[in-house]
Amino acid sequence: MRTVVQINTCDYGSTGKIMLQLAEAINRNGDRCFIVVPNGRHNPWKNKKGYIKFGNRFSEDSHIVLGRITGLQGCFSFFSTLSLIRKLKRIRPDILHLHNLHESYINLPLLFRFIKKNDIPVVWTLHDCWSFTGHCPYFSYIDCQKWKTGCFSCPLYKNYPKSCFDNSKIMYKLKRKWFCGIKNLTLVTPSKWLSELVKESFLKEYPVKVINNGIDLNVFKPTSSDFRERHGIKENTKLILGVAFDWEKRKGLDVFIELSNELNAGEYKIVLVGTNDENDAILPPSILSIHRTSNQKELAEIYSAADVLINPTREDNYPTVNMEAIACGTPVITFRTGGSPEIVNKNTGIVVEKDDINALISNMDKACSIKINSSSEFDSKKQSEKYLELYRELV
Repeated sequence: MRTVVQINTCDYGSTGKIMLQLAEAINRNGDRCFIVVPNGRHNPWKNKKGYIKFGNRFSEDSHIVLGRITGLQGCFSFFSTLSLIRKLKRIRPDILHLHNLHESYINLPLLFRFIKKNDIPVVWTLHDCWSFTGHCPYFSYIDCQKWKTGCFSCPLYKNYPKSCFDNSKIMYKLKRKWFCGIKNLTLVTPSKWLSELVKESFLKEYPVKVINNGIDLNVFKPTSSDFRERHGIKENTKLILGVAFDWEKRKGLDVFIELSNELNAGEYKIVLVGTNDENDAILPPSILSIHRTSNQKELAEIYSAADVLINPTREDNYPTVNMEAIACGTPVITFRTGGSPEIVNKNTGIVVEKDDINALISNMDKACSIKINSSSEFDSKKQSEKYLELYRELV
């Protein structure tokens, strides 16, 4: 029986779902899985079997504050990380599976010193580009290439993870020192796009395996509902859907505003899911804004009611919303950015060039007419099995 320990910033959201799906697969396989998430303000402690208590609200808050003041990320939470390492020594994991490490909750030099000293086989799923930049999780929106040779004068240092000072040059050197030189580390990326970037970074010394994200096809499937009737959307009106949980220009919020001005209001109805009060202040009245859904089944009902999902993201890894929509029988139009086009083919949607609003509009009716026959390739169980196979190779 193998013992796997997964570490992530949270057990919710897209990365949290991926971690929990994998934990279920590990346990079904007869192995043992522990989940490590910080016990802080945004991730209150859950007394569940297989969870490892890690840190507290004070350690997390102080790490966030010190990180913002100094611009140094992952350099604090010293005592809580020492406590975690003591627990890891008792557990003696066969595999350490890392996910997101950039939420100011763990001391990175301590963690990677422990990994190198004990020669633990490590799988690290990269959900973005943060691991090989001096600061940012994504850089394609501003077309920055500094990460290839050494970050400095970062134009995004005030963005997540927020910082008062630009210490990208120092952080780039520290990350290269921390993350390089591990004997048994395999990187996993959900998209081919990200795997190609890794091969150009200082992490190119490691093998990279592409394992796509998956979704629960028992939840995301064509689902009937009265969504249209409840919101007064007529049957002959094409429902244009957008789904995100951090709407901003990077996610294409401005694209939907422009579409609302260009599309015939009687023929099309735009619905955005995952908005907030700040978004509502700039959205035109013609757009139906839904702040959040109560559960995944309700989200599947909305996907199923739509004629097309538009995903005008300007930088993304392997967006879950594309898979969820297709699994619910709804075709997708997406910009050619990041790993988003990898999810869509001629039988499930259309890819247009980034910021080409005219192409997006001209392909609207064509996309709405696509009939989707299968989405089995998105099954999370199939993707989890690929991780289990990787574990078998490493141990």
